[in-house]
Order: sequence, then C-alpha cells, then structure tokens
Amino acid sequence: MAKIRKSLLLASLMAFVESFSFVRTSLSPRTNKIFRTTTNAISSRRPLFPLRMTVTSENTLTLSPIKSIDGTVTLPGSKSLSNRCLLLAALSDGTTRVENLLESDDIRFMLGALDDLGVEVVRHSSTEVTVTGRAGPIDSPLTDAKVLDLFLGNAGTAMRPLAAALCMGKGKFVLDGVPRMRERPIADLIDGLVQLGADVSCSETGCPPVVINADGVQGGEAIISGKMSSQFLSSLLMSSPVANGDVKISIKDELISAPYVALTIGLMKKFGVTVQVEGEMNGGTPSFLISNDEKYINPASILVEGDASSASYFLAGATITGGTITVRGCGSDSVQGDVAFANVMEQMGATVTWASESITITRDPATRLKGVDVDCGEIPDAAMTLAVVALFADGPTTIRNVYSWRLKETERMKAIVAECTKLGATVEEFRDYCIIHPPKDNKLNDNVLIETYDDHRMAMTFSLAACAGVRVCINDPGCTAKTFPTYFEMLESVTQ
Repeated sequence: MAKIRKSLLLASLMAFVESFSFVRTSLSPRTNKIFRTTTNAISSRRPLFPLRMTVTSENTLTLSPIKSIDGTVTLPGSKSLSNRCLLLAALSDGTTRVENLLESDDIRFMLGALDDLGVEVVRHSSTEVTVTGRAGPIDSPLTDAKVLDLFLGNAGTAMRPLAAALCMGKGKFVLDGVPRMRERPIADLIDGLVQLGADVSCSETGCPPVVINADGVQGGEAIISGKMSSQFLSSLLMSSPVANGDVKISIKDELISAPYVALTIGLMKKFGVTVQVEGEMNGGTPSFLISNDEKYINPASILVEGDASSASYFLAGATITGGTITVRGCGSDSVQGDVAFANVMEQMGATVTWASESITITRDPATRLKGVDVDCGEIPDAAMTLAVVALFADGPTTIRNVYSWRLKETERMKAIVAECTKLGATVEEFRDYCIIHPPKDNKLNDNVLIETYDDHRMAMTFSLAACAGVRVCINDPGCTAKTFPTYFEMLESVTQ
C-alpha cells in the first residue's frame, strides 16, 4: 500500500475540524478556547493511518483486504469512565489523580469545560491528570450574573452530566454543541432536574442548548423515563450527592442499558458515595435514594479501565477471520456491560477465554459463524459491531432493543441499514430492531464507500468489512478522534 504523506493526513483531519467553522464563529472567547485546544490537539497528533491503509482522497481512507486479525492489543481508557471520573473528582473533597484517561475529543471537551469552570486540573500527560475537587457543587467563576457559555461538541458524556451537576451550584450557564447535539434528546433529564427544583430548560425540540440559572437544589424526588437513555439517570445520580437534601430518583417505565447505571453507581462508591437501590434494575422500575449524608471523598488515584466498546472491533475481527486476539484492559472483572459482546461472539461460533483483565477470542475456521437473535439493550454500542459480523454469518441475525441507536451521534439505525445494504446485505428495519440477511455466500461488494455520518463507531465498525477480502473506503476516518484516535494504527498492528 502507498505511503501516506503527512500533508495529506493533516488535510484530512483539518477538513473534519473545519466542518464546524460555522459553529466556532458564534462562540464566546472562552468557549472558542476549548475548540482551539481540540483543533491543535488533532493537528499535532501522530499519524492515525498506517502504511497498509491508503488515503485515497483528501478525506477518505481505503483499507486493503484483511486476511487475519491476530495478536494482542492494549485498550485505551473507557470514554464513559473517563468523563465520569473527571466530574466526580471535580465534585469531591481533595485531589484525585486520574490515570489511563482516554485521549479523545469527548474527554478534551470535558477537560475544557472544567477549565472554564475554574476547576484546577493539572495535566501530567495526555492520559493522566490530577483534579482538585470543590468538595461540593461547582459554581460559575463569573460575576455580575454573566452567562458562562460551554461548547461541548457532540460529547453526550459531557453534556448530560454537566447539565445536571451545574444545577446544583450557583451561576448562569448555556451548554451547547454541534448541530447533531441539537438533535439529541435531553428533555427527560431536564424534566427530572425541574422536579428537583432546578431552574433549567432546553429547546422546544427537547434537545440542547441547555440554559441553567443555578441557585442550588434542595433535594426531593424526581420520576423520570428510563426508555431513551441511561445517561439521564446516571447524570442525576452523579449530581445528587452535592444537592442540599436527600434525593430520590424513580424510573416510571423501563430502564435501558442498566449496566451503564451499575457502572455509575460502582464508580460513585469508589468516591465514597453509596446509592440505595430499591427494585430490580434489569427489566423493572427501580428507585434510587441518595442521602444528604453521602459526600464525595477523593480516592487519591483511580485507574480508568480499558474501553470495552473499543474491544468489540478486535474481538469481532478475530471471530470473522478465525484469528486469535487478546484484548487487555477489560475482562471478567470489568464494570462495563459491553464485555458481554464476547458472549455473543461465542454464540456465533467463537471460543472465548476470560481473565480478570483480558479477553482472548478465536474461531476454528472449520466452524461456520451462525446468525443469532440477540437482545442488545444492554450493549447498544457493541451491537453496532454485531451488525457487520452478521454479514459473515450463516443465516440472518436479529439485533433487538436498540432504539437508542436513533438518538446517538447519528441516527445509527438508518446508518447501519444503509451501509450494510451497500455491502450487499438485505436489512429489515423496525422501530427498535433490525434483521440482517447476509449477502449470498457472504460475498461482500468490493470497493464500497462507507459513509460515517460524523460517527466514530460507524468508521470503526465498517472497517471490519475488509475481512471479507474486499477493499473498503472509509469516508471521514478522522471522526474516530471522538473516542479512539489511534484505532486504524492499532488495527494495522494486528492485521495480516
């Protein structure tokens, strides 16, 4: 494959950044600083696209056919855990050293917001920081009732938790992001905060921008829906210990992605707060009580676990090709629900070996992959990877309970259907599930241009189509900077 010139790489990444130029022009000077920091970080990053992959135009990456995926990879830190750790450290009493922080756009937006809020964050490296907490709510550093604008890109793990946390302190804030963020629902979270007494609102569409006139929250009870996103519940949970009274949060219908809520509760425990849970989280309508006696205390240091969603691409690649891969950083002791993706690969025909902090997967080439019917409500991010594995299976694969796909970085249900169809599959689309019928003899179309819709997971998921022995063109590969900027480099390191 052709060498990649640095100028082409930078042009590719900067084209991605410049797509938001219209947003930058309307930002306040403080918020614009965040964007400049992100831009500089992207433009100075080491090459993402290795020599076996070719930049075929200003913003397209062509992957050559992949014969096998074998080896060992060490996973970057979890996005969900990274931003949760940063926020809890900022609310805690004392200093917290956060290690193995994910180096990505979403985390840079959270760090930039903490800077603008006046929270002291010392950068030791791109993956390690020390946060000096406020021992309570975060107040605006501005005086005279000035509004602090926070631009959070498309980072849901920054937007939702910060929207809740800033209601607990004092000050005026506007939280906004890129156009897609203005299409991502937040009304259920806003409704819960209003029930607790917060002066907060969002747009008429139920999406950001979020406007906050904060004067503390006295506590009380909030009854919210859990059907749209577990991030709303997690955000309320994380902010509740810095309210001025007891807080009870009840789910009125059903709770999706319960493992992410369990992850939040487990992390809060590491910061000294116990959440009392009443009822069944899986399939029930649970309630959560946070006593006003509970206070965040820093754990001195905390290590961010490797990202289980990112592990899915390598586990899937070995399953498809019959290679052997070990992912280090998450395993049987993981607090992340997406490690269950390995069990789905086992159902399809892979052999899985678990260790406390790693997963090894392989498949006998003589064993055909089988289509499966799986409820993916607890692993919605990893379920995207399953959609591409389904193209290699014997028989259809049904991916159920993934309505949340429609609310993510892009409308993922539509995107999955469109790109799988391009590759030769027949896909039946329903409200919260899809059925993927693989191409005849699992022969994928060659040299297909994959649209990524500014969605990092679309780029990484569909890179695996090259395992069919075809070339795959990934449009806007730089979008992986959101969570996994070195993905293509790491993929190349285990590709034969």
